[in-house]
Amino acid sequence: MNPIIYLLIAIDVVCAIGLIVFVLLHSGKGTGLSSMFGGISSAASGTSIIEKNLDRITIGLATGWALSSVLLMMFYRPA
Repeated sequence: MNPIIYLLIAIDVVCAIGLIVFVLLHSGKGTGLSSMFGGISSAASGTSIIEKNLDRITIGLATGWALSSVLLMMFYRPA
């Protein structure tokens, strides 16, 4: 098998596991990671810096997972 396939599979698995972990860290209806660490809120939007960074990481992992999945569909050819 091509080494690029192994790299894509590794990226896909890491992104999938990270995505599961970071989705579970999100808050639901006023509870979650931000309130666990003291709930440092910003006045503008009502969400904390921790929650905003958590959103960015989750979006990045989801994008990485989707991109690696599409690339795997394009390049993987079973024997």
